[in-house]
Amino acid sequence: MTPTLAWIGFILFLLAMLAVDLFIVHRRPHAVTLRESLRWAAIWVALALLFNAGIWYFQGSRAALEFLTGYLIEESLSIDNLFVFLLIFSYFRVPEAYQHKVLFWGILGAIVMRLIFILSGVALIERFHWTIYVFGAILIVSGVKMWSHQNAEIHPERNVVLRLFRRFFPVHPTFEHGTFFTRVQGRRVATTLFVVLLLVETTDLLFAVDSIPAVLAITRDPFIVFTSNAFAVLGLRTIYFALADLMKVFHYLHYGLSAILVFVGLKMVLSDLIDIPIPIALGVIALVLAGCIMLSQARPKAPTESGSG
Repeated sequence: MTPTLAWIGFILFLLAMLAVDLFIVHRRPHAVTLRESLRWAAIWVALALLFNAGIWYFQGSRAALEFLTGYLIEESLSIDNLFVFLLIFSYFRVPEAYQHKVLFWGILGAIVMRLIFILSGVALIERFHWTIYVFGAILIVSGVKMWSHQNAEIHPERNVVLRLFRRFFPVHPTFEHGTFFTRVQGRRVATTLFVVLLLVETTDLLFAVDSIPAVLAITRDPFIVFTSNAFAVLGLRTIYFALADLMKVFHYLHYGLSAILVFVGLKMVLSDLIDIPIPIALGVIALVLAGCIMLSQARPKAPTESGSG
């Protein structure tokens, strides 16, 4: 399979799955149940593993390990991303029946933006090798900040994109049956749902600044980076509706994510001096995640304990 055919095939697969999701599964807006959320999450994980087996068959074990490591990193880091989505929905009191629509279009936009980011990042590293140290430093700083982070808060008034949008486009304080735009006295205006979509998109773009370089620390193959990102983001979108319970159960996971960011940042910065094999990197990441999960189970969070991490 040529690289061009691989790209075309994967994009067609994504479009087909998104079409099934939008026009069949969620043809009518409804509140997604926990059972439905977990079922679709399992389907996406199975598809990712099947795709990984295909990479192993066509491109070899190294490429397959790179995909699996990138997928695990992105899947882990996206948990914090979805937690912020939860806060955004709570802040604007978005009805459950409309949350899937925002996540669907938000993730679709995120995939396009991440593709541009990935291709640009790979091109920068190949043309200007020193940028690898910049990306590595970003990851280390982000990891340190995440470790000390306690409570996530939403401040829509500080969002530059949202402020610019409101300056040039009127916003009507309604959800208008789940539409992004409506007409008021003959004038086309945006609904609150579109404001929420803008926040989701810009939030994901900020998270991509961490997650994309993290996967680039594992591989420079844009196809591997993009496909691992896409599978992780689409899979976690489906588990969003179980997120609140997961964050309560795995409350030490936050510290594990910060440790992973620092680890892959150091791997990037020291890549010219120390070559950490992919299997070892995968083992470290898996060990950190497993340790955080087991520690969360061994030391449950007290009801009076505050903070997200």
